[in-house]
Amino acid sequence: MPLPKDLDPYANPRAFYGAELRRLREAAGLSQNDLGERVFCSGTYIGLFEAGERRPQEEISRALDELLGSGEHLQRLCRLARTSKVAAYFADAAELQQRAVSIAEYSSMIIPGLLQTKSYARALTRGAHPYASDDVIDNHVRTRMDRGLLLDSPDAPVLWVIVHEAALRLPVGGAAVIAEQLDHLHTQGSARPRVVVQVLPFSAGSSSLLDTPVTLMHFSDAPPAVYMEAAYSGQLVEDSGLVEQISSAYDLARASALSPEASLSLIKSAAKGHGSDAHLS
Repeated sequence: MPLPKDLDPYANPRAFYGAELRRLREAAGLSQNDLGERVFCSGTYIGLFEAGERRPQEEISRALDELLGSGEHLQRLCRLARTSKVAAYFADAAELQQRAVSIAEYSSMIIPGLLQTKSYARALTRGAHPYASDDVIDNHVRTRMDRGLLLDSPDAPVLWVIVHEAALRLPVGGAAVIAEQLDHLHTQGSARPRVVVQVLPFSAGSSSLLDTPVTLMHFSDAPPAVYMEAAYSGQLVEDSGLVEQISSAYDLARASALSPEASLSLIKSAAKGHGSDAHLS
């Protein structure tokens, strides 16, 4: 994928990185495929880096500098291009979500970020950062809410979400907050044709994804990728064999989950239960 002619290399650090990579590659007399083979990635990825459509990777930038004899030039540009409003470990996945044609998520204990309400997101963020200032918490919540706007885009991806029943029962933020969150989840799953919500019930028992939140993303112009998250860390998986294995595990979880209709009924019932608790408190 060549660098688009109308891409201004000075528009942002990522565009400049792409322009510099292309300049160095062409000076070395290499095609995108040739360069990709030598740094153990595909020519498609090199093209995406040059087009400014993918955030450059630190390890690949180091390999490119060594191969192209550019010192630490691309590594320095990479650090600039990877600046993000979200946590560094999630930045690549957050960007990929913007390009995905479909997103499949599984979450064992919390409602996935794209479907969170502001109050629920605030409660989660405060729990994860108990000593942070209100301004820091506000910035985190604002960023998460901005991510949710993806679903309002004309090119919004198909979003398929599986949440474990535990996520419906855990009173994050208190009864009123979780009741509002579940009402919102029900609305999103019933009113948005491109959003499908399923619940993996307690009765389903064990699952290969039971304690592992995953986000599986498919693209029109690149191989699928998986993001796996733990507390304060995350990993983007692009190895085709591992992605296929995780995708198969997701399919099994989907088969074990309640139907979308039954899931929405359970979500609505859980919301009413929390709502009743809120009125009693």
